[in-house]
Amino acid sequence: MDAENFIAVNTLAEEKIFDGEKVLRVVKNAKLMDFDTDSIVKLKNFDFHNGTIEVEMLSRLLPDAPDFARGFIGIAFRIAEDNSAFESFYIRPTNSMTDDPVRKSHGCQYFSFPKYTFAYFREKNISDYEAPMNFGLNTWVKLTAKIFDDTAEFFLNDELTLTVKDLKYGKNLRGSVGFFLDTGTEAFYKNLKIEKTD
Repeated sequence: MDAENFIAVNTLAEEKIFDGEKVLRVVKNAKLMDFDTDSIVKLKNFDFHNGTIEVEMLSRLLPDAPDFARGFIGIAFRIAEDNSAFESFYIRPTNSMTDDPVRKSHGCQYFSFPKYTFAYFREKNISDYEAPMNFGLNTWVKLTAKIFDDTAEFFLNDELTLTVKDLKYGKNLRGSVGFFLDTGTEAFYKNLKIEKTD
């Protein structure tokens, strides 16, 4: 993936060679201690509504990552032109590496920026938008998102992991596609494939 095809928002994106392959490396460079923010990288001049998004991703913790860092890494889609709204799905790799059953249950997360964040769901004790998963740090994980109107299915390594039947912006939002990451993460992405169905 070529960095020149993306717009970085509160992030730094650069091309790197990783195990002999060209990948996109992304880290946050603003809002470093804020959560579920618009820390994204998005495709330039791209419009998406319904279809399938597939990408391989790997996360590491940065050397200065805070204790609460989880290796947050995922995608964003239907990103508004001004970045004021988008839908997102991400994983928390360190949560799959713990014996704590509560943390394990929070392995992955859907959220809708800016209102329906992790904090919003947690404060209201809403767990419908999280699920356990079994992929740790420094491991390539294939994420596939199948989006149709207000429904999304999220697969990790081809296994259905989370279904959301009420995307918070409804069926009409459209916009770019890109990547989401959060505090303490060094994120790597490769083999992005997008198939539009409308």
